[in-house]
Amino acid sequence: MRTGTFGLRTVHLAPRTGIENVFVIAARVSQILLALIVTVYALDYAEVILSPILLGVVIGLMFAPLARTLERHRVPPWLSGLAIVLLLLFLLMIIATAVAVPLSNWFDKAPVIWQNLQLHIADWKSVVSSLRGMQTQIGTLMGQTGGLMVKVDDNSTVASVATLGPTIVAELLLFFASVYFFIATRDRFRLAVLSLCVTRRLRWRIAHFFRDIEVLISRYLLTITAVNICLGAAVTLGLWAVGMPSPALWGMLAVIMNYIMYVGPATMALILLSISLATRQGGVDILLPPAVYLCLHFIESQFVTTQVLGVTMTMNPFLVFLALAFWIWLWGPIGGFIAVPSLLIIYALLRNTVQMRNHAEAKP
Repeated sequence: MRTGTFGLRTVHLAPRTGIENVFVIAARVSQILLALIVTVYALDYAEVILSPILLGVVIGLMFAPLARTLERHRVPPWLSGLAIVLLLLFLLMIIATAVAVPLSNWFDKAPVIWQNLQLHIADWKSVVSSLRGMQTQIGTLMGQTGGLMVKVDDNSTVASVATLGPTIVAELLLFFASVYFFIATRDRFRLAVLSLCVTRRLRWRIAHFFRDIEVLISRYLLTITAVNICLGAAVTLGLWAVGMPSPALWGMLAVIMNYIMYVGPATMALILLSISLATRQGGVDILLPPAVYLCLHFIESQFVTTQVLGVTMTMNPFLVFLALAFWIWLWGPIGGFIAVPSLLIIYALLRNTVQMRNHAEAKP
């Protein structure tokens, strides 16, 4: 211990022992884990508000190049944002109109389809009997004599629909408002963030971060949209060739499902298999529609998408799977849609942060 120039005493602390370093590291890791748990809980708790807002931001980033093109022709930002919202409404109306009529027909056929599925399931007597035996055993262990039965209360179903209706409308309004305000104010928001940067190098990195986010996400989503439309057309033609009813409906559903990697195509194959079981006869004939779809999806995912996006846009499949699992668990289908864009945002942030740190370390 010694006295400094201004009378302040400098205390020389003894170096930490090994166990103290372990405790310090454990405390920091615990703080990080607690922060992650709180963040996940906050995201789950505020899903109704945050999910449409983040979806609107992602869609706004997708249409940002179109808005920038309009603004180059002296269109005000508020008008370009309004044009993007009207374009989205027009596209949604076209999709709803194209899907509503054939989908309503399939809903009318739902009882017949269910009866046909029951007939197919009844053929698998050994599997069904084993499942019933397992159900009875589980019911006995849980103190139920009649097995595990699920009762549907019509009043509760109606009440749930009545409760979800205003929530869905509110989320749609919040989504369109997020798209509009993001498009209309994105430049002002960028300038406000850049004005907070204290150094020129930091401003340059943050500007590149915003640019990379817009380029990566818009390029990815627009490219995937074009690829999905081509896939939907191919699925429509393929299912029409094998005699599948309503091929255009399944082609459009394939376009929508393909936005969610892994989970969407698997769900689409199960839907086609269920419809085939209910409407077709014979093992080969039943498996033909899902086989056609899986073959087309394999070509699209392994060759077309990889070549179109390029090497710079390819991501680690395991990271994509983890992101999909996390976001679908957290927010459902909306989470599945924003999973890959969230990875692109993290990638852009790390790329600019690591480059800035490496440059600072290389500076003498």
